[in-house]
Amino acid sequence: MSTTPLRLKELSKKEDLLTGGHRMCAGCGAPIAIRQVLLAAEMPVVVANATGCLEVSTTIYPYSAWKVPWIHTAFENAAATLSGVEAMYRALKKKGKIKERIKFIAFGGDGGTYDIGFQSLSGAMERGHDIVYICYDNGAYMNTGIQRSSATPLGANTTTSPAGKVIPGKLQPRKNLTKIMAAHGIPYVAQTTPAHWRDLMTKVRKALEVDGPAFINVLSSCNRGWRTPTDRAIEDCKLAVETCFWPLYEYENGKLTINQKPKEKKPVVEFLKTQGRFKHLFSPENEHLLKKAQELVDKEWEDLLREERMWKAEEGE
Repeated sequence: MSTTPLRLKELSKKEDLLTGGHRMCAGCGAPIAIRQVLLAAEMPVVVANATGCLEVSTTIYPYSAWKVPWIHTAFENAAATLSGVEAMYRALKKKGKIKERIKFIAFGGDGGTYDIGFQSLSGAMERGHDIVYICYDNGAYMNTGIQRSSATPLGANTTTSPAGKVIPGKLQPRKNLTKIMAAHGIPYVAQTTPAHWRDLMTKVRKALEVDGPAFINVLSSCNRGWRTPTDRAIEDCKLAVETCFWPLYEYENGKLTINQKPKEKKPVVEFLKTQGRFKHLFSPENEHLLKKAQELVDKEWEDLLREERMWKAEEGE
């Protein structure tokens, strides 16, 4: 991995490869994360971008906010498109037509990653393409009207899981895609947030350095879908980590490391109560869902702690 230190002073002097004026919503977590990703890269990158908020808002014809080679793909095939580009690069490099080291990054929201694009993503990982796939997870199909996705948390109010007399929001827990990607046995898998910039950028550099596929899941707050003020992005991401709703961890060649353990694990209601999409859960008739949400978080956290202890015991730590 690169030994170049992550110092704010030096990073502030680097060119911003995602320009301002891109039309993403004020307060959106996605462009914060994408800027950090591109700042972390120490070599030329080619980007593939699945259809979604990021794509439509950064490339309104005839403009583009991207200062790197950028390819728009459909919702479902960002990983497949980038796999082809990476394969072409390897072929040209083998023939001596390209000598420069280039890396390949795909960006997709949870709709284009957890759901519509999962087959494409899984296939690219299984084939071993040397690409980094980064999901900006905002917990719903925000671009097309805030419909529920398999990343939407239990109880969330969306336009296709509306909280009311019939149902109290989404009835199913969210899919744990980070663990599913780890089960692919790829060299690097991680989970992070833009509120933890050093953690995010370190993980991006690790992902870019590995020889083979890598996946990073980034919690990306959406004030429109989460029903939060536009200045809450960073604070809400911090709360997600402090409550263990979104733990910071990584798998390096299959070995789990938890990167941050809260000194005092906050109850998940501290994360939920800041967001209007969970407002209905605080009614007396929905208290059972708050209890269930806490149980889900506790189980995932305990499972992670147990797995990390297993690795440490195996290595005699």
